[in-house]
Amino acid sequence: MANLAQSFVRSSLRASSSARSARAPRSHAAQASCSYSSYTRAATPSRLVSRSRTTLASAPAEWAKPPVNRPVGRPARRGFHTTSIARHGGIERPEPGTGIKIHFKDAKGNLIRTVEANEGDDILGIAHEYDIDLEGACEGSVACSTCHVILDPESYDKLPEPEDDENDMLDMAFGLTDTSRLGCQVRLTKDLDGITATLPAATRNMFVDGKKPTHH
Repeated sequence: MANLAQSFVRSSLRASSSARSARAPRSHAAQASCSYSSYTRAATPSRLVSRSRTTLASAPAEWAKPPVNRPVGRPARRGFHTTSIARHGGIERPEPGTGIKIHFKDAKGNLIRTVEANEGDDILGIAHEYDIDLEGACEGSVACSTCHVILDPESYDKLPEPEDDENDMLDMAFGLTDTSRLGCQVRLTKDLDGITATLPAATRNMFVDGKKPTHH
C-alpha cells in the first residue's frame, strides 16, 4: 500500500509540472513570431498567397527582363505616309515652231498670248510656265474649279469625256458652259494643235480662300 501511494504521488507531481510548463510565459521571440504569423494570416488570405506564387511561377521569361529606358523628351517614332499631288510648271518649252500651239484668251475674247507646248503637257501647267493668270488653287488634285477654262467646240469634241470627279468640280465653276473643262485635266495631243482656251471672267475658289498658284 505504501508503494502504491508513493507512485500515485509521483504521478500527480509529474502532471502538475507538465501543466505549469504549458502555462509558462513565452519568450519575446516566440511572441513576436506568433504575432507576425497572425498578422500575415489576417492581412493576406492563404488563397491569395498561393495564387501569387502560381502567377510568378507561370510568368513568361520576358517579364524578368529589365525595362527599356527611353531618353526623356524623345517620344517613340511613328511611321506615316504622304500622298503626292500633281505638280505643274517646270515644263520644257519646245523649240519655236516645233510644239503644239495653244491660244489663251480672256473673258472678252481678247488674245492674251499664243504659246507652244509639248504633247502630254496640261493646260494648267502650260499657263503657269508662261505666266498666264490661270489659278489652280489645288495644284491639280481635282479638288477645286479654279483652273476652269472654256475650250473651242472643235477641240472640246476631240477630248475624252471628263471623269466624275472633274464633273463634280465643274458644277461649282463660275460661268460654266457646254465646253468647259478643268485645265489640269486637259493634256495636249497633236490633234489639239491650235486649241483655244478662254479664261472665265471670275473663279470660285472652294479649296483655299485667297490661295494663289506658285511655280514649281
